[in-house]
Amino acid sequence: MARSVPRPWVIAIALLCVLAGAVAGYVVRGPAPVPPGPASGSEVLSITAAGTLGTIFPAVGDLLANESPGVQSPFASQLYEGSLAALGAVAQLHQSYDVAAAADFRLIPQLLYPGYASWQVVFATDPEVLVYDPTAPALAGINATNWAQKIVASGIVLGVANASIDPNGYNGIFVLELEGLAANGSLAALYDHFYSGAPGTLATVNPATAREEPETAIAALLSTHVIQAAFTYRSFAVAHGLAYVPLPPGVDLGATDPGSVALYARASTQILAANGSLTVVDGAPLAFAATVPTTAPNAALGGLFVHLLVAPEGQALLNATGFVPVAPAWVEGPGPLPALLAPMVVPLPADLAAEI
Repeated sequence: MARSVPRPWVIAIALLCVLAGAVAGYVVRGPAPVPPGPASGSEVLSITAAGTLGTIFPAVGDLLANESPGVQSPFASQLYEGSLAALGAVAQLHQSYDVAAAADFRLIPQLLYPGYASWQVVFATDPEVLVYDPTAPALAGINATNWAQKIVASGIVLGVANASIDPNGYNGIFVLELEGLAANGSLAALYDHFYSGAPGTLATVNPATAREEPETAIAALLSTHVIQAAFTYRSFAVAHGLAYVPLPPGVDLGATDPGSVALYARASTQILAANGSLTVVDGAPLAFAATVPTTAPNAALGGLFVHLLVAPEGQALLNATGFVPVAPAWVEGPGPLPALLAPMVVPLPADLAAEI
């Protein structure tokens, strides 16, 4: 069924922390972890990460600053944009950050190994949902059963991200393909309404039914009725208080069992790589991963951040803002994991490792 996001006190507090993060520190009550080791001197945490993590990482960073004398976590030292661009800041632009994180667990190995990273920790999943404008007459009565029929109604414009920059762009394509496959036995059945170019090839937005915009603009575009619906992460919907419809498990990219992994892989598209070539991307579970780049100005501080992210306090913040924490977190990579993280993780499941 369609939902307007609930506002229990725990979510309200977590979101207040996130919104206040640009100008003030966080005070998170409850038992605090004992840091595995202090950061030296006065240090500033720097982060480059997927745009949707801008709703949670500032809170984790400020929690770390509160617990670590001499550590600062200003929002000005944090970059949040499409995952491909966020990791490109390290690999292509050679900028230095203490933490790098992506919305697709396949990207750090593909873009940062071996020169810029040697391990990653998968810390959360986050299913896709359909956010929508509740004032749009054509979407009246939308729910988890009829959403596909509703979004092809006359006058509905779907907001989509650029798949070559942001995984949310290709994840939205996968949702359309998987729903078409489930309902009509065809990957193209729903996809063709919003894109030209056959499934599995480079998708071109149909300007009559879709509008390409960055994920960060979705909330504003819905409130101003420029678009009427969009696929995005549940965490984004929760953080921005958007009305949303949950999607079926076979469509929402939120499951990590072997059967779901195999199903999601039936969806595919092409994106433009950094060198201008076309690259095929297959559907996969929505799993978020983080690493400390080998070029980090303060690798110890980055390790402390990732440690806190996968600790109970970080998992509580993730859970409160719509993510599904992976507990214990999964680790993958050819290089040695920092000693402080070793007790917090288990190996990445084999079916997911095969997707990298």
